[in-house]
Amino acid sequence: MILLSFDTEEFDVPREHGVDFSLDDGMKVSVEGTNRILDVLKDNDVKATFFCTGNFVREAPDTIQRIIREGHELACHGVDHWKPQESDVRESKKILEGATGIQAYGYRQPRMFPVSDEEISAAGYLYNSSLNPAFIPGRYMHLNSPRTCFMQGEVVQIPASVTPWLRFPLFWLSLHNLPQWLYHRMVRRVLRHDGYFVTYFHPWEFYDLKEHPEFKMPFIIRNHSGRQMMERLDALIRMLKERNHTFVTYTPFAKEQKAKLTQQKS
Repeated sequence: MILLSFDTEEFDVPREHGVDFSLDDGMKVSVEGTNRILDVLKDNDVKATFFCTGNFVREAPDTIQRIIREGHELACHGVDHWKPQESDVRESKKILEGATGIQAYGYRQPRMFPVSDEEISAAGYLYNSSLNPAFIPGRYMHLNSPRTCFMQGEVVQIPASVTPWLRFPLFWLSLHNLPQWLYHRMVRRVLRHDGYFVTYFHPWEFYDLKEHPEFKMPFIIRNHSGRQMMERLDALIRMLKERNHTFVTYTPFAKEQKAKLTQQKS
């Protein structure tokens, strides 16, 4: 099973590099990127899960409706991506459900930072996907965390996939910068070992960042961005479909995992 997801947020990365970047500017980039992602998914007839910030839900209603109309899942990703607050766990759910009338079952903290398991449970989420169980200098040190699904109270934890043993992360930066044949090979290794593959990307990766030096993006982010990233995502999906892998959204997968993990405990 393949769980594709997209952290659908206002583009704020330039602010990490000292660039004054407004919400309107960030939304322009992310809306274009999201529609490019949706085009690739539609061409390949696969479904994905979109973790949306409250800002994105409020500022891009037409894009949110396209996500719903084309059969994808919506989940929560905080409110303001630049300034996460403890209240975001509940507030982002309120915003998304109020705007769409659709129940939000899942949460992912901005930048995959830690989030209160108690708050996740109290807000009524089925699953939390805020863990990258790898070592990434300056960002994550989670080598002692479980690398596959587990239960935290009543909440299913769905970590991003990393390779067995070495725990090499197979998230967005890896597809940007590794040779495609190597990335595909490592994905297949995870599938053989775990039986499923979880990964995530961002809409702004699919924007033509190389054409905007004023954003001051590091090379590892600019590399293969825009149309090239669309081609890379398309190639990944086609490789997996050729091998008869099934693409699923997070909620049905989480329900299946919860039943399985609960049964194992009993």
